[in-house]
Amino acid sequence: MWISVEPILSLLAQGETVEAILGDYLDLEREDIRACLAYAHAVIAHDALA
Repeated sequence: MWISVEPILSLLAQGETVEAILGDYLDLEREDIRACLAYAHAVIAHDALA
């Protein structure tokens, strides 16, 4: 299953815990959430995405 970065970031911004998100999205792993945060950081910092 493919999940967009935006809803994960939105849930984190609303105060959802990583554990709660992982419980709701069983195909996600903790590393996927870290990747969402890294992506958001790269976009804000205008870094190259690799």
